Amino acid sequence: MPGTFERLNAALCAGAEALGVAAAVFMIALTCADVLGAKLFLRPVPGSLDMMMLAQLVAVTFAASGALLRRRHIAVDFFVERLPRRARAVLEGAVSLACLALFAVVAWQLLAHGAELQRSREVTATASIPLAPFAYAAALAMVPMCLVLLQQGLGSLAGARRDEP
Repeated sequence: MPGTFERLNAALCAGAEALGVAAAVFMIALTCADVLGAKLFLRPVPGSLDMMMLAQLVAVTFAASGALLRRRHIAVDFFVERLPRRARAVLEGAVSLACLALFAVVAWQLLAHGAELQRSREVTATASIPLAPFAYAAALAMVPMCLVLLQQGLGSLAGARRDEP
């Protein structure tokens, strides 16, 4: 039975994933509107390329934690599967915690980049959409990612401690 931390992670990931799916649906609708507008009325959606670029950012960053939680990411484990259970658990825990450190740095750098974008008032090329909120959103999307990595890392290390040598 999952504990409070696991339920919190699942809820955060589900919410983040819903935002990612909404961005993907927006991308589909925007593509349809842009193609139909350009082909039928000779009027493409202004700024559609900028909106598509930003929607991709939201879709990918917010959906990533859900994929990680369900272990749907790409893994090369032909070597790891040959290790004893305890060694495998320790290695998986160490890798998860190293990834946690990496994604914490990514979140920190996204916040710093967002602050720089906000200071310089940088916008997209054609639609003049401010970029800073999207950098901040990507940093926010790293929070459930980090929590899942923490959960998986600590879970693996705890499993290694319980296993017989």
